[in-house]
Amino acid sequence: MTATPFPDAPLPPPLPYHRLAHATGRHQWWRPLAGTGLVLAGAVVAAMAVLLVGEIVGAVLNRPVDKDGFHVWGGIAETGSALLSLAVLTPVVFLAARWAQRRPAGTLSSVTGGLRWDWLGRCLTVALPLVVASLGVMLLLPESAGGGADGTGGGTEWAGWPDFLLGLAVVCVLVPFQASAEEYVFRGWLVQAVGAWWRTPWVALVPQALLFAAAHGWGTPWGFADLVVFGLVAGVLTVRTGGLEAAIGLHVVNNLLAMGVSAAIAGALASEETAADMGWMAVGVDVVMLCGYATLVLRLANRRGVETVAEPMPVLAPSPTPAPVPAGPVWGPR
Repeated sequence: MTATPFPDAPLPPPLPYHRLAHATGRHQWWRPLAGTGLVLAGAVVAAMAVLLVGEIVGAVLNRPVDKDGFHVWGGIAETGSALLSLAVLTPVVFLAARWAQRRPAGTLSSVTGGLRWDWLGRCLTVALPLVVASLGVMLLLPESAGGGADGTGGGTEWAGWPDFLLGLAVVCVLVPFQASAEEYVFRGWLVQAVGAWWRTPWVALVPQALLFAAAHGWGTPWGFADLVVFGLVAGVLTVRTGGLEAAIGLHVVNNLLAMGVSAAIAGALASEETAADMGWMAVGVDVVMLCGYATLVLRLANRRGVETVAEPMPVLAPSPTPAPVPAGPVWGPR
């Protein structure tokens, strides 16, 4: 049975990003809940799959095991495994949009139904000098104030060329997918799941920012606050520009540079410290950078006329079943 536009059904009005669960007219109150359950289950399955593959490969290569019986790969490989576990969340949220909400997966990317690559490139260009400048200032801050942006919390011993190049390669290959996946989960899925029930975007933006900060663990109150601000800024940019490109650009550049610096420092990639462990001085620098990035991106989006609402999509309904064709006489030619 095919699907055709149902002429008597009204088209939904132009929708902002956080309301795109209504884009096809198939929204029902339970669909965001079902989709969120699917995302959580998919995240667990994806993490277990990455772990299982690592264990199988470790057994084949006869890697050493730790006290818990898991194979030990070393800091760089384990960082790569953690990044990969997050990167595979993107197809999970795409499937949730398709299966649970019966809408195109591209509506998670933007109001145009897909990622706007030209706009993403411009956001990356805006983010690069700002993140470089803020990271440079953080590296000059006293370590006692939490200014160490490398995540080591102390030593800066050179990692050596082999480890640096290997770590940098892992970071460059996986971080864009990891950072993008986090945006699709928090600024994408969660914003649109809550936005399916509420017209105002703030009801959707605040919870995702708090969950984003909590997902990085509890380090310092300042670090938690910085992550909340990051989540709010990224969420506002997503709604105001009609897509994830601005948030992805900032997140990718930030993580590439921070982890690229960590690759140059012995043991830094293996450190368990995250942005949640930042001190107050580093947070002050980072918040200034975030506000500057948001201001420049919003001005650029307004000047370039970036689309911020979705065009109406026709509501689909099953086409009528065709009448059966009468069979011919049974005494016909054989």
